[in-house]
Amino acid sequence: MHRSAPRIARVLACAAVPVLLVAGCSSGSDSSKKPDGAGSGKTSASAAPAAAAKFAKLPDACKSVTQATVARLVPKVKSAAGTAAKSSVQDQRGGCSWNGLDGYQFRWLDVSLQRFDSANGVGSGEEQAKKRFAEQVATATQVKGATSAKADGVGDEATLVSALVEKDKLNYQDETVVVRTGNVIVILSHNGAGFEGAKTPAADQLQKDAVAAAKETVASVAAANAAANT
Repeated sequence: MHRSAPRIARVLACAAVPVLLVAGCSSGSDSSKKPDGAGSGKTSASAAPAAAAKFAKLPDACKSVTQATVARLVPKVKSAAGTAAKSSVQDQRGGCSWNGLDGYQFRWLDVSLQRFDSANGVGSGEEQAKKRFAEQVATATQVKGATSAKADGVGDEATLVSALVEKDKLNYQDETVVVRTGNVIVILSHNGAGFEGAKTPAADQLQKDAVAAAKETVASVAAANAAANT
């Protein structure tokens, strides 16, 4: 087990970066961008009032999946409460991750959330989220050997991206679900690896677990906003 410790640290560092960077690359609203036709005296479609955003807040990312789900997806989880991602705009971005080592089997779970506000001249929150969804799927599928498929029944649109990735001479199976629900983007990543020659976890089981957890996260977005309106 002592030989596994350095590998665990390296895998944790590498596995965390892609999802956190994808989720935090942009707020999705560029206030410096002028609407089409600005200064021309003509009214353009982009200058019309943007439709109100469906969701006004985000749930606590570390509570967006149940403790039972965390325990099932990440056996021997290091911290059941999860590790929250730092965010200066918690109503717009959030994230949480969990990791655990059960014998020689390593598991990682990560949830990232991003919400878009409607803005005149920029577009509705949903329009911005649709654009971000396409960008996130494109980014996720850039991984060598990655395959993608629609994930039915998850939010308004969802794509599952699967890849067997080698890092630090270790193979791990990575499953990423990119979801749009209204004006919110959810990125859920679940991956696993076998240390010291242990078998790499099967892709089909990780996929089922990732999709199920993504559904929970989508439901938590709706619940957080329902609670805010009561």
